[in-house]
Amino acid sequence: MAITQAIANNFKKLLLEGDSNFSNSGGDKYKLALYTSSATLNSATTSLLTSAPTNEVTSANYTAGGGALVNNPTSLTAGVARADFADLSFQNVTLTARGALIYNTSSATTNSAVCVLDFGGDKTATSGTFTVQFPAPTSTAAILRISG
Repeated sequence: MAITQAIANNFKKLLLEGDSNFSNSGGDKYKLALYTSSATLNSATTSLLTSAPTNEVTSANYTAGGGALVNNPTSLTAGVARADFADLSFQNVTLTARGALIYNTSSATTNSAVCVLDFGGDKTATSGTFTVQFPAPTSTAAILRISG
């Protein structure tokens, strides 16, 4: 089992078909689900339902399917288009996560995978806050970037 950071292949196709809107005003709704090191997530992951749901983290205050993301404004600088989200925190949880799946709950193909995040190792919270902190939305660091 392994989590490999990647943009989901199916998302690339859906993007070209106009199925994803990252606008912070009226855009699609996205969520982030956390997974243990036993999960298999990679570019071939197509949706939340096919991404090893039995290996999603569990905690008294973590809901299966994860948490809702808040879309930040999209931007374009130096030929690089970017999408970004506000950091997401899960409060009062005890859990260990190795990675996450961002998925689109508004997509024509329900819960379609957008990208897989590999945390680079197990991250834990013990009766505390678990925060997924997104990188700065720059042309070289944003979580989702498209360039020519």
